[in-house]
Amino acid sequence: MPASQSSPLFDAIVVGAGAAGLFCAGVAGQRGLRVLLIDHSPKVAEKIRISGGGRANFTNRDLDPRQPHKHYLGNNPHFCRSALSRYTPTDFTELLQRHGVPFHEKHKGQLFCDRSAQDLIDVLLRECDAGGVTRWQPCGVHGVAFSDAEPAARYTLQTDRGTVSGHSLVVATGGLSIPKIGATDFGFRLARQFGLKVVEPRPALVPLTFDPQAWAPFADLSGLALPVRIETGEKKQRQAFDEDLLFTHRGLSGPGVLQISSYWQPGTALRIDLHPDAALEPLLQDAKARSRKLLPNELAHLLPSRLADTWTAPRADWQRPVNETPDKALAQLADSLHRWTLTPTGTEGYAKAEVTAGGVDTKQLSSQTMASTQPGLHFIGEVVDVTGWLGGYNFQWAWASGFACAQALAQAPA
Repeated sequence: MPASQSSPLFDAIVVGAGAAGLFCAGVAGQRGLRVLLIDHSPKVAEKIRISGGGRANFTNRDLDPRQPHKHYLGNNPHFCRSALSRYTPTDFTELLQRHGVPFHEKHKGQLFCDRSAQDLIDVLLRECDAGGVTRWQPCGVHGVAFSDAEPAARYTLQTDRGTVSGHSLVVATGGLSIPKIGATDFGFRLARQFGLKVVEPRPALVPLTFDPQAWAPFADLSGLALPVRIETGEKKQRQAFDEDLLFTHRGLSGPGVLQISSYWQPGTALRIDLHPDAALEPLLQDAKARSRKLLPNELAHLLPSRLADTWTAPRADWQRPVNETPDKALAQLADSLHRWTLTPTGTEGYAKAEVTAGGVDTKQLSSQTMASTQPGLHFIGEVVDVTGWLGGYNFQWAWASGFACAQALAQAPA
């Protein structure tokens, strides 16, 4: 359906004012395009606002765009190489420096704002203002139609503020994670409307849950955290992380569990080393040679005391003085702590997931431009089947995919 003479006309309409959408709109606007940015939420970039404890872990210096499979997953993790190599973490930190935003590295390359995530949001808004971007918020989109009768107005959107048309449409609506801040399946529905395949979405970077009866002995450990090595999968599919683990009332969370959750497959086991820095058996043998304390008390020198008490409780031969504990029992205790094997029954779902895995199939997208096989329709950010590790990788994908898309929009013939 062609645009009416009275409806506004833009070169590009970006739906979704999160990280990817804001950045793409600003870059495209500054390249001379008439850009409209629409979002159904009254606030922009809520996911940025709440990320990183309110300080936004906005990128990661350790990212290697030549080897994206190291930090990204999806049906084709190499898809993101082109965009990531053309807009790097250094490019984004230089943008923040130009705006006078102070930031710091925590660990493992993770960069955070010194003051508040609001500093980052303000940068993105100023970039949009510099590009003359028109923003409609809150403004829901109720229908999208395509017609090639008028190339300048191929896409017509029915919105809360009336009808609007544009040459190109950019979908930056994110995934299904954290619905309380406005996440919807709009992007997936729109992709399917135009015949594009969607890789089945699922919660990622999410806490894992266990059968309540089986978890009962560990429920009282809620709030306890410790560094572990956690892994899942076999052979070529094996994935492991050295990160902190956090016990919860219903299961496990913390950085290590969030990372492994993106790779965990339902019905498969996790393997956890609760003391990854050194072999426990020699340490326990050393304690046996010099101490008469109860074994749980000696173990509490090596692990959090609550964990030591809980772990040794099921067996009488783990309740003795350490100097009276058989060598075999000490070996079994050490082995059980190094090779804790357990199978989650599920996850905490989208409500607690930091991102959504799956999304618009990259087979139907250009890695150079983020354009789909549907003319003039682009997908960027989390709505695409590209999922990064915890630690700033997903935001860097938002910046890189948004930048690649904006460049392509500016070079496209009207």
